[in-house]
Amino acid sequence: MIRTVIADDEVLARQKLRQILRDDEDIEIVGECATASETIELVNSTNPELLFLDIRMPDMDGFDVVGALSSHKNAALPHIIFTTAYDQYAVRAFEVHAIDYLLKPFTADRLRSAVQRVKAIILDAGTRGGARDAESSSGEYTTRIVFKSRGRILFLSVEDIRWIGAEENYVRICTGGESHLLRETMGHLETRLDPQTFLRVHRSSIVNLRYVKEVKSEADGEATVMLTSGEKIAMSRSYRSRIQKLLH
Repeated sequence: MIRTVIADDEVLARQKLRQILRDDEDIEIVGECATASETIELVNSTNPELLFLDIRMPDMDGFDVVGALSSHKNAALPHIIFTTAYDQYAVRAFEVHAIDYLLKPFTADRLRSAVQRVKAIILDAGTRGGARDAESSSGEYTTRIVFKSRGRILFLSVEDIRWIGAEENYVRICTGGESHLLRETMGHLETRLDPQTFLRVHRSSIVNLRYVKEVKSEADGEATVMLTSGEKIAMSRSYRSRIQKLLH
């Protein structure tokens, strides 16, 4: 069972969460709170694995709660899913390693999807014998990228990225089913990604080595990176030796 605390100053919001979560046999709600101070006290006393946390609360905001809980070094920080009516805090939520960011009003399916992510992280941490917070123990490289796309706030796992291409002042992040345009530079994004997994093959392209099938030499002496999806990414000569070393 995943011990869970619900923190929201709105009674109806807590009720909605409770009603949806009661159908999940893996979730055990150990308490509810209406203020930040109550949340800190309850989390410290019940040691939950999952915390649904509103951002705007009467006494402090949700980030103050995270800061207070993080200061208790003897207690593990629970996995946090923010629930809020405001989208401007998404990037900050990502910085404190929130598992997800639910914009009110959210659907039951959206909530279940967020809970499923928590379950997968807990299962993975248990399998590897790792710490509870698998997201934040990954080291200096990012494991997720958060951004707004088509009216949604997405927390995209970098494992889902197949390749990244530069488009003027933007980068296009391509996954299996869709692509997203971000206002970002290739150079800065490259520093955030693990070089053992992501390799720049051209000044305008970065590929995820997990999806690379082969490097194909062309008749004109240039080379092309072939992905498992069948996509072809041009590779500059200056990068060819780097990728060949990693693929062998």
